[in-house]
Amino acid sequence: MPKDHILFTAQKTLDVPGSMDATNSALPKLPGDAKNLIIGGMNDNTVLGGVRATASNGFSAKNVIGIGINGTDAIDELKKKESGFFGSMLPSPDKEGYNTALYMYKWVTEGVEPPKYTAMDDVTLITRANFQEVLTKIGLWK
Repeated sequence: MPKDHILFTAQKTLDVPGSMDATNSALPKLPGDAKNLIIGGMNDNTVLGGVRATASNGFSAKNVIGIGINGTDAIDELKKKESGFFGSMLPSPDKEGYNTALYMYKWVTEGVEPPKYTAMDDVTLITRANFQEVLTKIGLWK
């Protein structure tokens, strides 16, 4: 992929409105022939804002692939028949939640500082095709 097709943009906030603003300011920097976009962000809401901004700037949902992180913030978007939001990387709540609590407990009670980085390698891509099934298995879908 050509370097001029990869854009990074600063975000004031990590929510949908903040991401929409950031994406709207970045889109004019795209080369004129750019028609297909991949949107990533540090959570579902940053990707949702990017997807909404591309839609309001005339990009078809078929030409946008947005993949978020978390899963549960994207449920309403995944219920839609079509949008540029393709899916979300859902971390293992029991593993990641348990590990976070354990690290914090050891830090507070024993002075053992948690690692600066831990890989989240137990994730599931949830999409329109599987989100209900995946979320039902972990008790997040009724």
